[in-house]
Amino acid sequence: MIISFDLDDTLYNEYSFIKSGFKAVSKYLFQKYSIPQKESYSFLEKRFTRFGRKQILDEVLKNFNIYSKKNVLMCLSVYRKHKPKIKLYPEANQCLKRFKDFPIYIVTDGNKLVQKNKIKALGLHKRVKGYILTSEYGLKNSKPSPYCFLKICKKEKSKPENLVYIGDNPKKDFVGLKPLGMKTIRVMKSQYKDIKKSKTIKLAWAQKISGIVTLILVNAGYFESSVSPAVFGTALIVLGAMSNYLRQVTRKPLDEK
Repeated sequence: MIISFDLDDTLYNEYSFIKSGFKAVSKYLFQKYSIPQKESYSFLEKRFTRFGRKQILDEVLKNFNIYSKKNVLMCLSVYRKHKPKIKLYPEANQCLKRFKDFPIYIVTDGNKLVQKNKIKALGLHKRVKGYILTSEYGLKNSKPSPYCFLKICKKEKSKPENLVYIGDNPKKDFVGLKPLGMKTIRVMKSQYKDIKKSKTIKLAWAQKISGIVTLILVNAGYFESSVSPAVFGTALIVLGAMSNYLRQVTRKPLDEK
């Protein structure tokens, strides 16, 4: 069995990276223009809460009367190149420890420099067999394209149905994988947690974890973890069940090449 993960909001809280980036920008504005860090950071945080990231750097510069396209690009560079202060979800760390003997990969969209910095800051480069930055293969091969996942299967000399992908965005993380027989686990922990699956889902299995009833749903080979916060506790159980299932189907060890 090959285990693959999304990065943002699956293995760690992406908002922690955003706040880390805001702090780096605020520090730069203080060093360059003597703007109090607390004031610029407070503006960025409140602006993000209300409007998201759209033109947020433009707005903070306009607010302090130092706007220019050059300054926007400089702040963007500071944001992207900073060394983020972020950490794994405890459940993610547990899951990585539990399945350290399996080939583990990360597949992530986004700016390649930013994503590399995140992976390094989280120490994931030392804990996974490999990571794929989809931006290195062109927009057409980013998620939901299965291109990068098929590259993993080819490298591992394994069939697609032996790959499990854990992610949080049902709009793109799983769309291209299920038709190929790849197994998916949805983490209900991000801005996408309230998105409902439209197709009829059959209840296949239920397990109580730490007082939380966790439902494992199966629909044509599609696995979905639907209860938070015991997300990775759920993943452990699903992967364990899936491991047994695949062993019965293939009748050989999952780690056999």
